Amino acid sequence: MLVLLGILIVVAGFATKRNPLLIVGVAGVTTGLLGGLSPTAVLAAFGAGFASSRSVSLFVVVLPVIGLLERSGLQEQARTLIGRLRGLSAGRLLTVYLVFRQLSAALGLTSIGGPAQAVRPVVAPMAEAAAERRHGTLTDRARERVRSYAASADTVGLFFGEDCFLAIGSVLLITGFVNATYHTHLEPAQLAMWAIPSALCAALIHGTRLLRLDHRLERESTVVNRQLAGSRRRSAQGAK
Repeated sequence: MLVLLGILIVVAGFATKRNPLLIVGVAGVTTGLLGGLSPTAVLAAFGAGFASSRSVSLFVVVLPVIGLLERSGLQEQARTLIGRLRGLSAGRLLTVYLVFRQLSAALGLTSIGGPAQAVRPVVAPMAEAAAERRHGTLTDRARERVRSYAASADTVGLFFGEDCFLAIGSVLLITGFVNATYHTHLEPAQLAMWAIPSALCAALIHGTRLLRLDHRLERESTVVNRQLAGSRRRSAQGAK
């Protein structure tokens, strides 16, 4: 049980808002030493894990590419595309993206979307353009709401979709821990099957919230227009 002290270190470090990299490093070293590994073996495990995981340095390539695409007009092209689709609203667009993100994650394609590579440069600008076409110029508050809903569509779709895939890390971790601790024979397919109802409920619940975004933006737009009309009327009366 002493090996589990590494989890307590992670929880305590995040609760006190310490440096995440430092917290995880200390927790890993502590877990390795309590597990009977020598300092050399712990260092070798860190080195082997870093060398075998290409995703650690993937952001070094991804972020500059996204920056160059945005500088070359990726967001403007996304807005232009939405301008041609007259019947597509912000809520409908984000609902379609939610379903796509969940289905792709259920097939193991978890890296297709993401806040950095999909939401910020493409999905959020398209949703903003769809909202502006229907409701006029957005206020800063409404614009931030559309962006937050775009990020939530990606997060919810990934979180509940990836558990339906047999070879995802979380499913394998749960089955391995349960089988080793309780001496059962839980298969990843069984856990994935039980994740499907949760994924369907998440799609229905959050999809409804995304569709209601259009009505919320419509109400806010009406209130703003009334306030502007009232201020213009008062200004005209004052000028007279």
